[in-house]
Amino acid sequence: MTYTANFRVWRGIGGEGELQDYTVEVNEGEVVLDVIHRIQATQEPDLGVRWNCKAGKCGSCSAEINGKPRLMCMTRMNTFEEGAPVTVTPMRTFPVIRDLVTDVSFNYEKGRQVPAFSPPKDLKPGDFRMQQKDVERSQEFRKCIECFLCTNTCHAVRDHEENVKFFAGPRVLMRTAELDMHPLDTLDRRRMAQDELGLGYCNITKCCTEVCPEHIHITDNALIPLKERVADLKYDPLRWLGNKIRVRGKDD
Repeated sequence: MTYTANFRVWRGIGGEGELQDYTVEVNEGEVVLDVIHRIQATQEPDLGVRWNCKAGKCGSCSAEINGKPRLMCMTRMNTFEEGAPVTVTPMRTFPVIRDLVTDVSFNYEKGRQVPAFSPPKDLKPGDFRMQQKDVERSQEFRKCIECFLCTNTCHAVRDHEENVKFFAGPRVLMRTAELDMHPLDTLDRRRMAQDELGLGYCNITKCCTEVCPEHIHITDNALIPLKERVADLKYDPLRWLGNKIRVRGKDD
């Protein structure tokens, strides 16, 4: 079954551009990325779009479809009413390079600030052991395909551009939480999460979880536990008293 669809696609370079209207054929079983490719092949050969696997595993084709952050390759055309316009725009939070391609290097820059996994120095080959429950806890976070839809939809930076320099975003904070929960990691990243990566800017609205194509419970299983760990470190009155006693003992 073939029908004609009306697409509105953002065209432009940098911050300058506008929506362009296209009429294009759609075949049964196709996704939005298929239609974008058809527009590129038949009408606009210079249409800029980033993609790779077309299987929902590379995270490259992130965009906003009818205002909602999604992967174009995982958004089926049969989810839209036939004849209704489909609007495709680049991710709003990141700078536009060209058309639907955005500059997501911010995420990698923030990610490089997080120290890598650091096991005990005296750990010998064969001694690397973990409980299954610890393995399962981090496996969920490992499903991340770095599409950065979570950071794109987070209103802490989406609606407040001035926060970009202070807030690393859900993806980087999830990675920090994963390392902090690892039983064999020796570094304490909690103060970094709060003071350098902007964990306090997250107010757990769960918008990042809602758009995650891998269905990772980013808020409940990563960000909230990390907040609790930071609260234990910075605001636990018993810990504060213990630190005061230890400091006084050193002076004596």
